Amino acid sequence: MTTSGISRRGALRMFGIGALGVASAGVLGACAPSGAGTPAGGGDPKSRNFDFTSWSLNEEAAKPSIEKIIKAWEKAEKSTVRAVSYPYNEYLSQLTLKLGGGETTGAVHLDIAWLAAIAQMGRLADVGPAAAGGGYTDVALKSGVYDGTQYGLPWNIGSIGVIANSKLLKKAGIEKHPVTVEEFEDALRELKGLGGGVVPYAAATKVAQLKDIFPWMQTFGCTLYEDGKVTIGDDASVDAVAWYKKLHDAKLIAADVDRFDARALFGQGKAAFYDDAIIGKGVTSAQSKDKTLAAAMQPVERPVLAAGDTPQALLWGGVIAIVKGRGQDAATEFALHTTTDRATTSEYFAARALPPSTTAGLAAPEVAKDTFTTEWTEKITRTATGSPFWQFAQSTQIDEAVAKHVQAVLVGREKPKDAMKEAREEVTALIKRCTRPRSARR
Repeated sequence: MTTSGISRRGALRMFGIGALGVASAGVLGACAPSGAGTPAGGGDPKSRNFDFTSWSLNEEAAKPSIEKIIKAWEKAEKSTVRAVSYPYNEYLSQLTLKLGGGETTGAVHLDIAWLAAIAQMGRLADVGPAAAGGGYTDVALKSGVYDGTQYGLPWNIGSIGVIANSKLLKKAGIEKHPVTVEEFEDALRELKGLGGGVVPYAAATKVAQLKDIFPWMQTFGCTLYEDGKVTIGDDASVDAVAWYKKLHDAKLIAADVDRFDARALFGQGKAAFYDDAIIGKGVTSAQSKDKTLAAAMQPVERPVLAAGDTPQALLWGGVIAIVKGRGQDAATEFALHTTTDRATTSEYFAARALPPSTTAGLAAPEVAKDTFTTEWTEKITRTATGSPFWQFAQSTQIDEAVAKHVQAVLVGREKPKDAMKEAREEVTALIKRCTRPRSARR
């Protein structure tokens, strides 16, 4: 196994861009990356040797587990896997450039939010036949689909949802998780009564994470994007932002909070609820001085507007896609093995607490005994959906455009209705820029 990579500073210097690596990827892609005019990857698809590109190979916590999977595969299959890595914040821009230049082959690890942008380049293989017998859950399988084609084999699929500190809930006399938005707000007011600097709900209020408002907009009935039109700006989205503002003004949520701040507050026992991915339990409890916190962390279905509504959550996770060309067949076998072999997925779960994407993997004793993961899968991931904006290469810019207006509402610079109207106009303009003919973009 060999490795290659590029430093963050070197990449930024090369592209002349700022620190927001992922946001810059949309700019680097000029809009919707395309493989038009670029031949599919060359080389022998039957070659047993291939590349595996993943940002996780650049992370200290993840690298050993993935290297173990690769080494076991190499030994069993008598092949050579070249491991390629880039830092997560630069990954999409690097991958776009390398794919566009025909320099990337084999298996490619993708955040599910990036699948559409990469699939539009025309370089990915249809892995539908391989996926058909993989035993993936329905939610996981859909996470690898773009425009009706299965481009990704789901690796670790979860969601971003709400986590509660059961100790604080009990202290406030809250015996069960709130089901409706009204019950949730009542619970937050009870928690505020605890005093001691407790932030009832450490919701995102910084632009960097304010895309967390989207599931709340959907909770209030906004579809975000439907039938080719941006629906932000409708009554439902305005109501959602007005409600968020009400929580902010009542100090039920706090100003200037992002995911890292929320984890810190929760870890200090100063927040009763916050939004995070399923990995939040491990990350937050590991940073906390309270060694009993992990046992107190509970997944919560996002409260609904009316009893019986479907709880909203954002799909989260990664897939493995296959690039057409050299090593395509072996890379597909490797991806299928990595994502479906029960021993492999159970061992990976034990090392990283990332849920398998198959029914058998989730049912494995090693996984099923983890009640947090089981409850999260049943309560949150079960109804999670991807963002309708992921299909556009500027999805990060779209998130930021909406987030800036939501933050403006929170600090009193804009009114909810005006802010959402302007957000709709900005997002619509971004999407039009993405979808008009390439010749018109010059």
